[in-house]
Parts: sequence; structure tokens; C-alpha cells
Amino acid sequence: MQTVNVIAMIETKPGMRDEVLGMFKANVPAVLAEQGCIEYGAVIDMEGVGGFQAKIGENSFAVIEKWESMDALMAHAVSDHMKAYGAKTKDMLANRAIHILSEA
Repeated sequence: MQTVNVIAMIETKPGMRDEVLGMFKANVPAVLAEQGCIEYGAVIDMEGVGGFQAKIGENSFAVIEKWESMDALMAHAVSDHMKAYGAKTKDMLANRAIHILSEA
């Protein structure tokens, strides 16, 4: 079975990143408890790295996910807690891009 890797790029409306991240972090335990979830967490730009870094920006964060299978990822996408999180945050988001990736 092939591991499914996901990088979700989330851009919030200006000044709303911390509020969305708070809701995201509150939802993390439910996601980690899902069958097939290997890894799930948010990341933001690291400071003091230097000129070679391509920043995602002050209103953005990325979600790094790893799932045991596509079935596990698809169940996650329609779970009640993800539907609730999506409903709470949808008006706070400017853009969202979900990258589903396989091992090279």
C-alpha cells in the first residue's frame, strides 16, 4: 500500500491566521485519532533563515499530512470534525490549495 502525502497551503484573510490556527490546533487531536493518520500538523515560516528561503507569508500556513491510504484520506475529508472546522473557517480563508503527492 502506498503512503499518501498531503501538503495543504492555507492563506487566510489578512490578520486572521492566528485565529484559524487556533481552530486548526483544536481539531488536531480528532484528526490524529482517525484510522490511517500518520502525521498531521501546521507549519509557518521559520524566521532568521536567510535569503534562500521562499516564505509563504504572514497570512499563510501549510499543513503537512501523511496517510496510510487514499481511503483514509478520503474518510478524513468527509469526517464530521473536518466539516465543522471547514464551516467555522471558510469565511476567514482567502485561498486554499491541497497537494496530494506520492513518493517519487
